[in-house]
Amino acid sequence: MNNYILKYSLFAFLLGLIQVLVLNNVLLFGYINPLIYVLFIFIFPLSNNKYSVLIISFFLGLLIDFFSSSGGSNAAALVFIAYIRLPVLHIIQNNIEFDYLLFNIKKLNMIQIIIYILTLVFIHHFILFFLEYYTLKSFGHILLKAFYTSLFSSIVIGLAISLFVKDIND
Repeated sequence: MNNYILKYSLFAFLLGLIQVLVLNNVLLFGYINPLIYVLFIFIFPLSNNKYSVLIISFFLGLLIDFFSSSGGSNAAALVFIAYIRLPVLHIIQNNIEFDYLLFNIKKLNMIQIIIYILTLVFIHHFILFFLEYYTLKSFGHILLKAFYTSLFSSIVIGLAISLFVKDIND
């Protein structure tokens, strides 16, 4: 189990480095900054200790915050979606129980995958942008920015999952 934690911690660190060194310098249409470090939440196995994902998410968010000078907003948003990923998954699957050991995101049907990714990414981005602006005067701007950035980030995350996540049976 500790080997898994080390493996996923290194993966989170790599995602953090890609985000701060490359993707934080990308601004599409002058508005959209792809945030792919959220991919960690979808890749981390459900069978591992639930506190592990929260701790690693916190440190990944702190890494992003440190290099982005964002004051903890990335850490807060990432820990929140790490905490709610199981309830969201239960709602999307319309059942209470499933096998955590055998769960793989590729076992969901395409609609469930899209809803799962879009939901968590939008919640993350909304919290992130709300904490950055921290005013209700900009609520429309926050929603618009969260929507467009979530849409683009979700496409990139979906492509990464389809290319790099293995099926359990493979």
